[in-house]
Amino acid sequence: MAVAPIYYGSYSSLDRLKSSHKKKREEFAEFSDSEDEDEESEAVSAEDAYMFPVYGSAALFSMYVVFKYLNADWVNMLLSSYFALLGVAAVTQVGVRLVKSISGLKLPLYHVHLVHRHKTMAHVRFSNLHLAMVGVSALLTGFYMYTKNWLASNLFGLAFSFSAITLIRLDSFKSGMIMLAGLFVYDVFWVFGTEVMVSVAKNFDAPIKVVFPKQLFPDDGKLKFTMLGLGDIVVPGIFLALALRFDRHQYLAKLGYAKGKALPKELKGKHRGFGFPVPYFTACLAAYVAGLATTISVMHVFQAAQPALLYLSPACILAVLGTAAVRGEMKQVFAYAEESKEEEEEKK
Repeated sequence: MAVAPIYYGSYSSLDRLKSSHKKKREEFAEFSDSEDEDEESEAVSAEDAYMFPVYGSAALFSMYVVFKYLNADWVNMLLSSYFALLGVAAVTQVGVRLVKSISGLKLPLYHVHLVHRHKTMAHVRFSNLHLAMVGVSALLTGFYMYTKNWLASNLFGLAFSFSAITLIRLDSFKSGMIMLAGLFVYDVFWVFGTEVMVSVAKNFDAPIKVVFPKQLFPDDGKLKFTMLGLGDIVVPGIFLALALRFDRHQYLAKLGYAKGKALPKELKGKHRGFGFPVPYFTACLAAYVAGLATTISVMHVFQAAQPALLYLSPACILAVLGTAAVRGEMKQVFAYAEESKEEEEEKK
């Protein structure tokens, strides 16, 4: 279950290639075309990666204090309402992408264009599919809020994970390794060194984790769950997405692709959706599954909470370094860097 948002989120993070063939893009296009659509993304630099454990620790300890000194039911009601609204947006996005990728539909678009003094303030495009998915998401949200069903909670959690992996982009392997190493220490400290992490996870009744029943049919009729925090999906997930983009970069470099130039004939005119070898992504994904299996096994053996990043962070880092060593591409791995949208705009 945890692998699905990582796999599909990583492929969803692949941008459309830029070539000398400029497809005319209308501001008020009549039909949707997923081939042209690139989501706005948030770049993570090395400086940002250094601060991840600090921000995470501040947020985690703040939640611990809130649950300790305030009424947990009221806090959970407020947080559940907030995450329910976010859930509608996340499930809508995932649903639209899923339907369009399976069906290949091109639907009529509606536009909401907000202009002030000839300057565009906001421009929203949507189709009937978006409206239908908002309705489905709203029903799912109502079901979850009323029942707190664990399957509905998991759907929201997986949708959040998919969206985060799609939209958050590491700019280099250096940044990714700094992030994983820092959050490795963060996870170990807050799980083994204090009661904070476990306490917040148990009290926080919102879709910030994916849960699995220990037994589907327990003798007493009460389900007991093993849980995996969304951070244990998203953090390795954005690292795996980087590995996939590096795989594509290596493939395109061998073909002689350059931005703004004609596409290599091997791509057959495709700007995205073409196949390419994925050695780094495959190695990382296998390492993630092995690390997750190790986490669950140790948790069951010792009957105690385990910091998943204790196993996942080294697994992902070593998978990339090991693959680079075997392929003789260590220099290329550490030289690889992605430009943010802002940097690309500045160069134009």
